[in-house]
Amino acid sequence: MGNAILKRSVAFLSMDDLSDFVCYDDLAIAELRARGWRAEEVSWRRDGVDWSAYDAVLIRSTWDYHAAPEAFLARLAEIDASPARLENALPVVRWNLDKRYLRDLAARGVTTLPTLWPEPLRAGDLTAAFDAFETGEIVVKPVIGAGAVKTHRLTLGAAAARADVIAADYVAAGLGAIVQPFAPAIETEGEYSLFYFGDAYSHTILKTPKSGDFRVQEEWGGVLSAVTPEPALRAAAERLSALCPEPPFTLRADFVRWSDDWALMELEAIEPSLYFNLDAAAAGRFADAVERLKKSD
Repeated sequence: MGNAILKRSVAFLSMDDLSDFVCYDDLAIAELRARGWRAEEVSWRRDGVDWSAYDAVLIRSTWDYHAAPEAFLARLAEIDASPARLENALPVVRWNLDKRYLRDLAARGVTTLPTLWPEPLRAGDLTAAFDAFETGEIVVKPVIGAGAVKTHRLTLGAAAARADVIAADYVAAGLGAIVQPFAPAIETEGEYSLFYFGDAYSHTILKTPKSGDFRVQEEWGGVLSAVTPEPALRAAAERLSALCPEPPFTLRADFVRWSDDWALMELEAIEPSLYFNLDAAAAGRFADAVERLKKSD
């Protein structure tokens, strides 16, 4: 089969129930169907799927994977062993699954927030972080997680009062932690997301939290808008694909302004929401990238 051009069948890997989430993959599915593709959502938890029926399986809205990461990776390995092309590729997913990939990127010159990596998380780690960062607020989140689950923004007083409970919760769940100073620009300006399909730039959005919150996701009341990125921000994002274990098919880079620079908050290379609704041409660009894919050997 070699480098034969893909035929016209693609699965969007999803989850059993999306009712608690906001998902725009239907726009890309409709675009592909209009071009003659068979395109459909398939839950990653569904057993007995004949993956060979698809030319490609695109990891899209698998937003519960963090609750069962080993089962998720096992399913991806099953797909990868089939004739279907898995995107993003399994080595990229394994690397991106754990937020310690940020430590890898920082070592390679990417600007990130100052970070501590306590494992297991202990109450003293949270209170000590204020001195380590010389800051009045910190954020703690799991190294394997999504959607701001088990994410906490803490002042020193709140950390002193809640550190034991938070640490015990992480230990009970078997979670490592990432601890960072809170970036004030999240409240004053917002978080920028830049999107790439098949290594080609698509669009950028700005996500701002609702008043009194710091979480920018729509599910937490965040407000999203399309924007044009500053040249320096675009340049910071352009280099990231080459730093992944393999070139990713879909990539979302989340940045915040930090000390007169752009700091990478997350590099979403597994199941990023792509916000096709905020750019009228985005679903078409995504479909273009799908049509450029080649079948694996």
